[in-house]
Amino acid sequence: MSDSVDDSGQRARYWPIPVLRAVPAAIVALVITFSSNHAAGYGLLLFGGFAVVDGLVLLLAGATRLPADDRSRRTTLVQAVITLLAAVAGFALNGLGLPAFISVIVAWAVLTGALELSQGLRARRRSPFARDWTTIGGLTLLLAVAFLVTPPDYSQQLGGVERVSGVLDASIVLVGLLGAYLAITAVFHVIAGLSHKWGTAVPAAAPDGAPHA
Repeated sequence: MSDSVDDSGQRARYWPIPVLRAVPAAIVALVITFSSNHAAGYGLLLFGGFAVVDGLVLLLAGATRLPADDRSRRTTLVQAVITLLAAVAGFALNGLGLPAFISVIVAWAVLTGALELSQGLRARRRSPFARDWTTIGGLTLLLAVAFLVTPPDYSQQLGGVERVSGVLDASIVLVGLLGAYLAITAVFHVIAGLSHKWGTAVPAAAPDGAPHA
């Protein structure tokens, strides 16, 4: 019974964190969706804005002992620092075009995605948030893969059956991928946060041999 009470207490304190992380992701995803500017430099500026807020939320979580265990909290703080550094890089390098955009996003996604995924895998039998971390970490690593497999020199002339004039290039594709990633993670964060608030999240599996409530 004590484990169940402890999980409920953790959820009651932690649920605002994923909801707060959803806010900048949703805002930037909407800006990308409704903006006609998909230049790499603009994408870096938008990413920088998202990363500042996301990094500060992670920093708040770690500084206020959320999550409760020391190892997960240290991982959260490392994620926060990397994300804030990526924000600085995004603002500083926005004038350097597509190579800078790809480099910043891939570096951030690989580092933070691997950290969050490993955090979730380590905690899968002892934390109610393990599934959240595993899912977001996996999605972030997929973003890095998508950026790496998209040819930087990709260019496709529009027209014909599309009845749209212009050129679809790597910058448009990659900024769009960033927007799609942020939209998906925003929805997931909101669902996860409200599930913890309302107590509908799937509880962490009890360790082998541990008594069940």
